[in-house]
Amino acid sequence: MRRVQILVVGAGPAGLSAAIEAASAGAQVMIIDENQRPGGQLFKQIHKFFGSRVHNAGTRGFKIGEKLLAETREAGVEVLLGYPVYGLFPGNEVLYGTAEGVKRLQADRIVLATGANENNLCFEGSVLPGVMTAGAAQTMINLHHVLPGKRIVMVGSGNVGLIVSYQLLQAGAQVEAVVEAGPAIGGYGVHANKLKRAGVPFYLSHTVQRAFGTDGVEAVELVELDDHFKPIPGTEKRLEADTVCMAVGLTPMTELASLGGCGMTISPSLGGVVPMHDCDMRTTNSNVFIAGDISGVEEASTAMEEGRLAGVAAAESLGLIASEEADKRKEEIRSRLKLLRSGQFGAKRAEAKEKIEEAYAQWKKGVENP
Repeated sequence: MRRVQILVVGAGPAGLSAAIEAASAGAQVMIIDENQRPGGQLFKQIHKFFGSRVHNAGTRGFKIGEKLLAETREAGVEVLLGYPVYGLFPGNEVLYGTAEGVKRLQADRIVLATGANENNLCFEGSVLPGVMTAGAAQTMINLHHVLPGKRIVMVGSGNVGLIVSYQLLQAGAQVEAVVEAGPAIGGYGVHANKLKRAGVPFYLSHTVQRAFGTDGVEAVELVELDDHFKPIPGTEKRLEADTVCMAVGLTPMTELASLGGCGMTISPSLGGVVPMHDCDMRTTNSNVFIAGDISGVEEASTAMEEGRLAGVAAAESLGLIASEEADKRKEEIRSRLKLLRSGQFGAKRAEAKEKIEEAYAQWKKGVENP
C-alpha cells in the first residue's frame, strides 16, 4: 500500500493553500479531489474580492485560483483529480476510487478540506425543472456559459445570493426578485446596492410558497412571513419566472471526519455540525487537520488562511518545521484571520470559532483527566 507524508482531501482554496504550505516545508504532499479540475469554487467566481491587499482585494476569484495552482505545481505537490475518497479508517488508511477500482493509501497526516454542500428548500413544485441551487446556476453561467433561465427568482440575500444574482444579470438574465425570509438583507451592502441600482426588487420577510408549471417553472408564488417565520394568509404574490435559485446556506461536509473518529460539536452560525479543532486546525484525531468550510462555513479568504494554518501545523507535527519558525508563521496567519473576522459580520464568526476551540479544549481536558 502506498504511503505519503501528508494527504490533502479537497483541491479547493483551503486544500491548495494547505498543500502549498506543507510542501514548502519539505513535506511529500498529495492532493486528491473527486472533481475533474482543481480550484473548487474559485473558478466560478468572476467578481473581484475586496477587503485588504493581503487578502487579494481587487483580484477576481478565478485569478486567485490560477495563482494557487501555479504555486502548487512549483511546490511539487502531486494532484489526483476525478478520484472520490470513500472512507478514512484507523491507521490513517484512505480508500478512494479510480477507473481501475478502489485503491488504498496511508498518510502520516491528513488535511480534510472537503468544503460544504448547498442547502435546499422544500415547497410545492420544488422538484420542477428550473429549480436549482445558486451554485448550480453560477456553474452554468460562469463555467459553461449557459443561462439557466431568462426570468430568475433568487431565494436568499446572503453574499452568495447577491453575487450570483448580479452575475445572472451580467449574463443576460432578468432577476425578477431577491426573496429573503429575514427582515433584513443578509449580505454586504456593496453587493445588494448593485442589484438595487439595476432595479431588482427585494422581498424581505418573504419566502417561496410554491412554483407553478408542467414541464418546468412557469411562475412562483411568494408569501409574507410573520415574526415567527409563519406564512401570513392573504399576502400571496405571483411572479412570472422560469427559474428559482436557492441561496439558503451551506452545510459542512463532515462525513470523512466522522469516519476518521473526529469528535463533533454544533455551531449553527457556521453551518451546523463541525469537527472540534484547536487553534492549529487539529481535530480530536491528532493525525487529522481540517480547513475551510468543513470547519465552519465562512469565505474563500478565510478558507485559504485556515488551509495555510493547517499546512504549517501538519508539517510542524512531522518535525519538518522548527517550533520557533512554525509559531511565527502561525501567528502571522492568525493575525490575518483575526482581520477577516472583524467587523459586523466577522465578529459573529470569530465568536463561533472561539466556542468550537473551547469545545475542543473541554474534550482534551476530559481525555487528560478522566
